[in-house]
Amino acid sequence: MHIKAPEGMNSAERIAFYDCEENIKYYQYGTSAGWKKYEHNPVFGGIYETCFDVSLLLEKEGTLQQVFKMWFSWRPKKAIGYTESSDGIHWKEPQVVLAPVPGSEWEADEINRPTVIKHNGKYMMWYSGQMKPYLEDGRSVLGLAVSDDGINWERRELPVMEPDQAWELQAVMCPHVIFDEEEACFKMWYAAGCNHEPDAIGYASSHDGIHWVKFAGNPVLEKNPDCLWEQHKVVAPCVVKEKGWYYMFYVGHLHEERAQVGLARSANGISGWERHPQNPLICPTQGEWDSVAVYKPFVLKVGNKWMMWYNGAAYEEPIWVLEQIGLAELDGPELFG
Repeated sequence: MHIKAPEGMNSAERIAFYDCEENIKYYQYGTSAGWKKYEHNPVFGGIYETCFDVSLLLEKEGTLQQVFKMWFSWRPKKAIGYTESSDGIHWKEPQVVLAPVPGSEWEADEINRPTVIKHNGKYMMWYSGQMKPYLEDGRSVLGLAVSDDGINWERRELPVMEPDQAWELQAVMCPHVIFDEEEACFKMWYAAGCNHEPDAIGYASSHDGIHWVKFAGNPVLEKNPDCLWEQHKVVAPCVVKEKGWYYMFYVGHLHEERAQVGLARSANGISGWERHPQNPLICPTQGEWDSVAVYKPFVLKVGNKWMMWYNGAAYEEPIWVLEQIGLAELDGPELFG
């Protein structure tokens, strides 16, 4: 089954087309494979307006009390914000930690979609630098910043990755980076293509986090036309390495405005991706704050469970309601159990 709006429709017309009685019966809601949404979602956003596309670290500080550190895209500020929590649910007052650079040719309009790791005692953040964000004639590239504390950042003057492959069109964004201790290199999965919502997921590797070699066979994960929930495009990867497998959480689009979260795994993180048999794992909930779309998962293993933060959206005629951050959890250590 395929649903596709006729060419030439504007955003409001597309929404009406997809939400008509004939098409809405094909939408999926709720969760699967043991995942459960936190009953008091959303956990962050609201008074801070549109917050989306997060990256987290769980660390021990001082008295060994755990602290969740979250960097997030903060649309009203056109910048990257930062906040902390002791439980991943209740968050402190946020602050801007990385803002656009006036006059820059690549990060003057907006910066967003961070991925943060801690490597050799330094925080490293890769992020999207955007010009004319969300417009078809805009451009997105990836920058790098380094910090001692995760709050005060020193950024590189030039991008570390730009779109230069045909499938990437004019945008590379949504990076997710890990440092693979076994292979002693940085590995990145990223989305590319359309400057509003990219189209597919690519892979690159680096020995210093600055100079990246893209996989010659990119993209490594594309839409599946045979699955309604991801028939349109796949974006926003989050990859964890666990027990010899690379697990990629990603967003599948039924159409441009409707999205849900799925999972795939690969033995090498590049090829042979096996999709979870119960995909999609996280879908919108009817009548709630995430009733239209769930975007950009970020997943951490905490003790014997998995925690996933994601941004959700709903419509309020005739415009978008702000995106906010929600939480879902999976009890037990097995992702493909």
